[in-house]
Amino acid sequence: MDLLLTHGYFLQEDAQERRLMKPYPPLGILYLSSHLKRAGFSVRLFDSTFQTFDAFRAWIARERPPIVGIACNLMTKRSVVRMIPVCRSHGALVVLGGPEPASYAEQYLDAGADVIVSGEGERTLEELLPLLTRKPAARDLGHVQGIVYRDERGAIVRTPPRPLIPVLDDQPFPDREAIDLETYLDTWRRHHGQASASLITARGCPYTCRWCSRSVFGETHRRRSVANVADEVEQIVDRYHPDMLWYADDVFTIHHGWILKYAAELERRRLRVPFECISRADRITPAIADALARLGCRRLWIGSESGSQRILDAMERGVTVGAVQDATQLLRGRGIQVGMFIMLGYAGEELQDLEATVDHLKRAAPDVFLTTVAYPIKGTPYYDEVRDEIDAPGTWSTRTDRDLRIRNRPGRAYYQFARRWMTAEVARDRYRRNGRRLRAARSAVSALVGRAGMALLSARPPTSESRLPNPESHRLP
Repeated sequence: MDLLLTHGYFLQEDAQERRLMKPYPPLGILYLSSHLKRAGFSVRLFDSTFQTFDAFRAWIARERPPIVGIACNLMTKRSVVRMIPVCRSHGALVVLGGPEPASYAEQYLDAGADVIVSGEGERTLEELLPLLTRKPAARDLGHVQGIVYRDERGAIVRTPPRPLIPVLDDQPFPDREAIDLETYLDTWRRHHGQASASLITARGCPYTCRWCSRSVFGETHRRRSVANVADEVEQIVDRYHPDMLWYADDVFTIHHGWILKYAAELERRRLRVPFECISRADRITPAIADALARLGCRRLWIGSESGSQRILDAMERGVTVGAVQDATQLLRGRGIQVGMFIMLGYAGEELQDLEATVDHLKRAAPDVFLTTVAYPIKGTPYYDEVRDEIDAPGTWSTRTDRDLRIRNRPGRAYYQFARRWMTAEVARDRYRRNGRRLRAARSAVSALVGRAGMALLSARPPTSESRLPNPESHRLP
């Protein structure tokens, strides 16, 4: 074994996901595995999703890999910080990658990591692995693009960024055979009656939303060819027989011509697998909605974020509230369910902005919406905007960017009441239109409780207690 690839997500430690039970495999390290195997390296994977931390510790002690590559994001940071010393205690070098480590390079290096990969990892690891097998005195990492490390004097070295992979069709498909994908599918079937498999058709997002991190794939948009994606879908269907697909692209319908050709190609191959995806309202037209329906789109998630145009403009979303409402009706008119992402607590948000969001949800009438409270991710413009107002509780190793507190913003309890008011108010409107008076009355009471809680808490002096709750899903009647 030249390298062990793993990640820091342990399902048993995620109470929110245990309620949902919709896990997907770690596509990032599966892409790394297939790339490195093709380059001649011996690679193994430890998929932590259904494992325990003790199982990981025992595996490292038994197998003693020479190098361990760990994928890390802000949600898995705490686990990764615990995994590093386990690997080091058994003689392994540790390489970190993913969207989180490069922004906190010094801290992760202090925690025991040897090298941090910034950006896409395939070609960087291909060049880096042979160098790491040499004795420390013989290593010269300075010419390897896209890494952060400490030199022999202890100084942090950041090498120039590595160019992004220009042609994604040249990359092999994710190494799904390296993990127990059947466990993912069985988990879905056991909890939801159907199994879902994931894939991506593109990398990168060219939009400029101020709160969004683009630290791995950059701000460009690189899309695989229609035939290449169709080949992967065909392989997934023939090998694993999922009931549905999850296209995990940031903006699935960004390229209209591609979507239309893709729909035609899958029709030619007689492939029609129900799926969910994410897109933007301004990338939904009647022709695209028709194509999505032909492809089998079951639900499309729209990053609505707010019903206040003032807040959308502050986020630099580049979309209007009206466009979101229009796109929702286009999709629902073709039998496609609509989910919405709503972000509360963005800088400058006031009560009238929340009221505008409630009105927006009533008008758009999505099938489900997901709320979260805005949190500043280091490396984004939003983080820089609120940097001077951030309180960082605890120690670096025990907190994530989700735990950062923003002074002079309402606390956690306020947004819990806001969610209650928002959900109940939208539900009351839906029940009224459906003639369900008793349920509408109950929702009205719940909305009053939520609004009263908001009023009570907003009357108190602001505190630094703004720890951010996990996202919550609100399915409408």
